Amino acid sequence: MTDISPPTSAPSWDELDRNAQELIPALAKRQLMLATAESCTGGLICGLLTGIPGSSDVIDRGFVTYSNEAKQDLVNVTAASLENYGAVSPQVAAEMAAGALANSRADIAISVTGIAGPGGGTPQKPVGTVHFGLAIKGQDVRTFSALFEAMDRTDVRLASVAYCLKLISNFLCMPKGR
Repeated sequence: MTDISPPTSAPSWDELDRNAQELIPALAKRQLMLATAESCTGGLICGLLTGIPGSSDVIDRGFVTYSNEAKQDLVNVTAASLENYGAVSPQVAAEMAAGALANSRADIAISVTGIAGPGGGTPQKPVGTVHFGLAIKGQDVRTFSALFEAMDRTDVRLASVAYCLKLISNFLCMPKGR
């Protein structure tokens, strides 16, 4: 799976909806179930996908894990990872994706954790820093990172949704069995 460049601007909801409408039949064709674990997007990914007819055949569940406690309780993020790396980190994104996969009937899980702003950023993790996890049964979890600069809170969230959809789409374009 190749790395994906993050969007440089936020997509419209209509654009996201068009992308989501392509994913549902692609997941169905591969007979795959999807789960999401979302922090900064607050359920937008799962909400978008479940708005598409036929999604009940391919979407198992979505975990909205906005708080650290929810990350621990729902998707098995460890206290050590939260303490050592922070909630916005590749390590936590990986644990979120793995936990969503483990706590669902899904074959693939996507996670997102980030700083949408306007506050909360630091010099090491500025506003717009977002980490993603992709867990696929039988494979190692992969993580991806993006910095959505010069975007407001809504745009960071929408750009994060777009990036997740691209990650899933990229995986679905790979030969079956990989």
